[in-house]
Amino acid sequence: MRIHPSDNVEVREDGQKYALCEIKKGESVIKYGFPIGYATKDIAAGDKVSPENLHSALAGKGEWTYQPAETVPVGIESGSFMGYLRANGEVGIRNEVWVIPTVGCINDVAKELAAKRGAKALTHPYGCSQLGGDLLTTQRILCGLIKHPNAAGVLVLGLGCENNRMEDMKAMLGEVDPARVRFLSIQDCEDEIEEGLAILDELKAIAAADQRVELPISKLRVSVKCGGSDGYSGITANPLVGRVMERFAAYGATVLMTEIPEMFGAEQLLLSRSKDAEVFERGARMIKDFRQYFIDHGEGIADNPSPGNIAGGISTLEEKSLGCVQKAGKVMLCGALDFGERPDADGGLYMVNGPGNDMVAVTNLAASGAHIILFTTGRGTPMSAAVPTLKISTNSPLARKKPHWIDFDAGVLLEGADMDTLAGELFDLCIEVAEGKESKSEARGYYDLAIFKDGVTL
Repeated sequence: MRIHPSDNVEVREDGQKYALCEIKKGESVIKYGFPIGYATKDIAAGDKVSPENLHSALAGKGEWTYQPAETVPVGIESGSFMGYLRANGEVGIRNEVWVIPTVGCINDVAKELAAKRGAKALTHPYGCSQLGGDLLTTQRILCGLIKHPNAAGVLVLGLGCENNRMEDMKAMLGEVDPARVRFLSIQDCEDEIEEGLAILDELKAIAAADQRVELPISKLRVSVKCGGSDGYSGITANPLVGRVMERFAAYGATVLMTEIPEMFGAEQLLLSRSKDAEVFERGARMIKDFRQYFIDHGEGIADNPSPGNIAGGISTLEEKSLGCVQKAGKVMLCGALDFGERPDADGGLYMVNGPGNDMVAVTNLAASGAHIILFTTGRGTPMSAAVPTLKISTNSPLARKKPHWIDFDAGVLLEGADMDTLAGELFDLCIEVAEGKESKSEARGYYDLAIFKDGVTL
């Protein structure tokens, strides 16, 4: 690379990023120390680099080798927070009652019941007219949410004639606390509202008796997500969140990260932090399978970033991905989880299967047991998961424009703020939220659920 940081580079036109040296047509363009594509024409030092002269080099399923890289120590610190200890040993940071329908055609009943009793209705359009893998995914996601420890009680609401049969859901759920997980098939009762409200009253009474107790930070599952990214995402908010994840890992907490297509182009960097060769192979297989999903549908694996990402300064998927994976810091990769799966041990980083789509991604994280989601954004979004979702802005103008969306401003890093100091502040905010402080989206009653679909609808 012909880069001389001491040289002055004259910027000759408006843009978001510029060449520090001459780049010949066909040569790799390097950012974050890795290629973000190749030059489609000669680029002079000081020229802007954009989709006009930069193209993704991504193709095929990809091949990577296990080259162990440095990771941060896990579980070397001890600390506590005030949370809810469940009978099965799980830990919750909220004590809510949820209504979860097995099928979309009873969403309005679920909403009515929840509204009358101050519960959350986690509605979705699926559960009927589904077959094979799609039905299984719906069941896994719903089971993961039903067993989420942030819910002190859950009313599972069924219709009675759907593909997603109540008996199948019960079999997949396995052992649950019968006092806190209740089932109602509304075709089997005369007045589903009356019976549903009676169950919710019982669940609310049980939840009211729960008290916060001191619990180890190691029991927390903290997750990361980015959406509406811009050219600052990989410079401010994402590396800041990565520092925070390293702090949580030091306490033995678990880190969850999804958006598998937004690992395309950054696979070697991420997978080299695997605990061992077996974890490396598992993670590589998940990424290859998602690349194959694109190929099977006749789509290019580099058909990302979105128009908003491009307008914000991201030119290729490699550039987006290399910024995206920074949210995990240097936490050791310990596993790869399918839809609704939970980590088999506390501590370390786990990949969670699923796309980059914001609503699907946060749903997958919640279904895998995430207590809290740190969501970085350069463009802004009010969207939230069923679990507390903290919005971290990549730039200060967004934080000033949307103070009712943004929980934390990482844009001050561009004004000289210290990264470690800011990471400490964000870590403290996460603990406050774990102990009951509402996120901006929680305070407005925002939460969303969406389930991944890839098959026939009957």
